[in-house]
Amino acid sequence: MSAALHTLPAVAAGGLGCRWRRRRRPSATLRAASSVGTASVAVSVNAETQQQRQVGVEEEEKRREDAAEVRTGRVVEALYDDGFGGVTVKDYFAAARAVSSDDGGPPRWFCPVDAGRPAVDNAPLLLFLPGTDGVGMGLILHHKSLGRVFEVRCLHIPVNDRTPFEGLLQIVENSIKYEHAMSPNRPIYLVGDSFGGCLALSVAARNPQIDLVLILINPATSFAKTPLQPILPVLEAMPSELHVTVPYLLSFVMGDPLKMAMVSVENNLSPPKTLQKLSDSLTSMLPLLSELADIIPRDTLFWKLKLLKSGAAYANSRLHAVQAEVLLLASGNDNLLPSGEEADRLFKSLKNCRVRYFKDNGHTLLLEDGVNLLSVIKGVNMYRRGRQRDPVTDYIPPTLSEFKKTFDEDHKLFHLALSPVMLSTLKNGKIVRGLTGVPDQGPVLFVGYHALMGIELSPLYEEFLREKRTSFRGMAHPILFGGKHESSRQELSRFDTISMYGGLPVTAINMYRLFERNQFVLLYPGGVREALHRKGEAYKLFWPDQPEFVRMAARFGVTIIPFGFVGEDDVLELVADYNDQKNIPYLREWIESINREAQRVRDSVKGEDGNQDVHIPALLPKVPGRFYYLFGKPIEMKGMDNVVRDRKSANEVYLHIKSEVESLMSYLKRKREEDPYRSIAQRAVYQASWGASAEVPTFEP
Repeated sequence: MSAALHTLPAVAAGGLGCRWRRRRRPSATLRAASSVGTASVAVSVNAETQQQRQVGVEEEEKRREDAAEVRTGRVVEALYDDGFGGVTVKDYFAAARAVSSDDGGPPRWFCPVDAGRPAVDNAPLLLFLPGTDGVGMGLILHHKSLGRVFEVRCLHIPVNDRTPFEGLLQIVENSIKYEHAMSPNRPIYLVGDSFGGCLALSVAARNPQIDLVLILINPATSFAKTPLQPILPVLEAMPSELHVTVPYLLSFVMGDPLKMAMVSVENNLSPPKTLQKLSDSLTSMLPLLSELADIIPRDTLFWKLKLLKSGAAYANSRLHAVQAEVLLLASGNDNLLPSGEEADRLFKSLKNCRVRYFKDNGHTLLLEDGVNLLSVIKGVNMYRRGRQRDPVTDYIPPTLSEFKKTFDEDHKLFHLALSPVMLSTLKNGKIVRGLTGVPDQGPVLFVGYHALMGIELSPLYEEFLREKRTSFRGMAHPILFGGKHESSRQELSRFDTISMYGGLPVTAINMYRLFERNQFVLLYPGGVREALHRKGEAYKLFWPDQPEFVRMAARFGVTIIPFGFVGEDDVLELVADYNDQKNIPYLREWIESINREAQRVRDSVKGEDGNQDVHIPALLPKVPGRFYYLFGKPIEMKGMDNVVRDRKSANEVYLHIKSEVESLMSYLKRKREEDPYRSIAQRAVYQASWGASAEVPTFEP
């Protein structure tokens, strides 16, 4: 595998360098040509007069920036190949051996060859601070995926180097000061793995004026509590000829060999082939562990342990001074450090800290199967290229590996059981199977019915990406992006998936800018009230009397696609709705506390349509029926200037769209009775005969 190429001695240069480095433009922004997303509780746009006044100057500034970006910015397309999954732990050992072979000189930065050049303009800088091994190749499984959207540099600490912690701290500090001076408006990401986490925290504490984003992976700030403490004196007293056994011990303590071996095993294999591939991978990996004795010789190991001790003490004494944005990745099966307990402590101690907890992973999280660092960063909305994150221009569309992980693994059985039917309407009114009737170019606004708990969304994402190789941005409730109710044991959740696939807070300015960029936009005017409806309200629309999105669509010549969905009543049964839960004291208090802190987006809407308290209804699954989607005839808003000026005309179009959605759902409810494959039993028989990937027939449109 690739090793380090172009290097600069960090002490001498005071900064970082790579051969292909170019002059940066101060205000370049990312243009995501196509993007996906929505939310389980999406809401309507409330663009009233007061909001329009607030948009004002910001609208014009963003408009100028976006126009410049459309002309000059480099972009990444939806389903671009990020290269994730093509590197294994064996490549780590090969790269570490290559980097360690020339072991002279001071600590220094290098650019991983396989990270390549960023595919976006003004990509933020990402500095990797290594763990105990010091070679700097601990990010190797992620070089390609991160390299598309970051400028990646890694710190290499030679085996025989004895620079103390304060010296390493000075090296990193000099580098970030140099980079900050070159691009003061660009954030610098510090990815600190174990020992590197102590370095990252210490640098952030000493430089609060620099815009840093810290990503800490099982930081060694808890080194004083390591389970290895009782045997450290034994290791130090061990004869040198027995040192070769120590790497084997450490390798099993630091990581999970099975998860490391699984990195090279495809996910779509049959159980016997999976077992065979896993056995072969594990067998070929274990002999490589002996090479750790060369990477971490006896004297180096004891020096590293001293570094860990001093680094942990230094960082812990300065946690109060850390102002940086922090994302902490903690493993629940870490046998080297009590990383779960440390996540609890740091979550409380740091001012701006979020946690993602991986309960089944070991200490070497970045070398284990199933962890895509870029996906985690995107899921928590921490990728940005300026001082503040811009949900429109900082969005990175889903990659090929993310799509496969989501739809070919995580949601595969769900979609297989439902066998969704997608129908669309051509301009001549003919209904056809598939998405042929949906325009290929934006701006397009999809407006439809929001099913219970947003269960219709996942098949919708998949079909647009598979058939159209494009995606849409979903206008979602702000509560999905706040992180206020997260804990120190927060695992990856559906909210992370919503962000990864393009959900963004519903505001007039966000919709304005998406239309201006010719995006596909998904809007549910019924919002939370519709997605969390009560008993007996299935397929009922709760649209407020506010046609503002119609006027904005007319202003930009947007094509509006009304769509209907049915099938929730064949999959879920609502047991305890909002009214039931409000009668239970404990649940009533919980609902009130959640909504007391949440941003209200429909305060100006009176009556039932404005009542959209967020809660979690009690549901029971049913034997799954089938999902049906129908995209109506496109409504061209181009040239309808009267709608922009006249509220009455806008309201007429608004009511027409609402009527179309209701008509589409009525059509689907009627026609699904004619579907011979509505029953899962009939679909199972068909798929057993023709294969699981075969498209199951349905009614004749």
